[in-house]
Amino acid sequence: MASQSVSRKPFQKILDPTKIGTWNIVRRPPIENHSIIQGKPREQNSNAFKEHQAKEGTRLRKALKAMTHGKNIFAYHNLRTNQVVYSLTRYLEMMNTLKQMIYHGKKTVPARLRKDMWVPFYSVHFNDSKIGLRAYHLLREFSAQRQLSPPREMITITQEWIDRSCPRDPEGAKKFLEKYEKQIGNKMPKKHRARAVMDQKATSVADIAAVLEIQEEEIKNGFADGKRGYLTPTARKRRRAARIHEQEVAVAQAARVADLERLMSNSQVEYKIQESTENTATLADDQVKILWRDIHDARLAEKWTDRVRHGELDLSRDHVMPGPSKKYDANIIVSDEFKEKNSTEAKPTEEKPAEN
Repeated sequence: MASQSVSRKPFQKILDPTKIGTWNIVRRPPIENHSIIQGKPREQNSNAFKEHQAKEGTRLRKALKAMTHGKNIFAYHNLRTNQVVYSLTRYLEMMNTLKQMIYHGKKTVPARLRKDMWVPFYSVHFNDSKIGLRAYHLLREFSAQRQLSPPREMITITQEWIDRSCPRDPEGAKKFLEKYEKQIGNKMPKKHRARAVMDQKATSVADIAAVLEIQEEEIKNGFADGKRGYLTPTARKRRRAARIHEQEVAVAQAARVADLERLMSNSQVEYKIQESTENTATLADDQVKILWRDIHDARLAEKWTDRVRHGELDLSRDHVMPGPSKKYDANIIVSDEFKEKNSTEAKPTEEKPAEN
């Protein structure tokens, strides 16, 4: 009797939409040759085809970002100047990053974004997108306000600043001390003042701690609970129209994501793109998780609210923000009054799927 062939279901692999935005298949999704573009069939080597492919990649990345928009905040810092920028995606977008860099003098704002100079600092993860977007706006406002109107003590010459900035060579140190020892209490020179204001690494940690404390009071007062005040009939009409438009956009974005899943899947592996819960699986509704590249940077803040849980980012060699480290149980190593938990060896993780 001939043996009957048994069809096997393909292995299902879940992909995090925040981690695939830099893949080539997302940046330039495959499009069939001789597709109708601008009313004519186009060759793959034509400029119209390449431009259309790049635009489709931008639309696809927007669809992926919409799946987790506002639930994650990613902070990067500059290796040379210690500037800090915030992003809603794991990768830095050039225009969004350059808009956060305020002009403080010559060569303080680069013409282009050098990704090799920016490294992951920390990431913040929320259960509610409204609360995450509110935190993102507050962080941007605090950073801009401090740079445009810095505190007096930040830009004042002190003995500590002199000891830290004094050159090492004897001749240069002598000239430096003769120039600045008598100016203690005055403002720093423009060049040094720009460096002091651009150094935001410590103040960024204080900002996120303050933002989470502010939001704790806002949540108690009913922020993001879905309740609205009185709306006029015209406002209700605009709101209904906006909701209909948002629903249409969501349907179009879901179709783009479904097409990407179909393109990447094959007879052996079926890929599914959906929001990952690895960062918030162990959190209550009102809790927040912060993952640090260096866990000791969290000590730069005076205090943390009780709803914050701290973890550690995985080590990564590229400029894309990595996920949580697998060295610790439940990815939470510090909580409450910043008491560290004992680390435990985790099980080996499965390999990342190859890019198409």
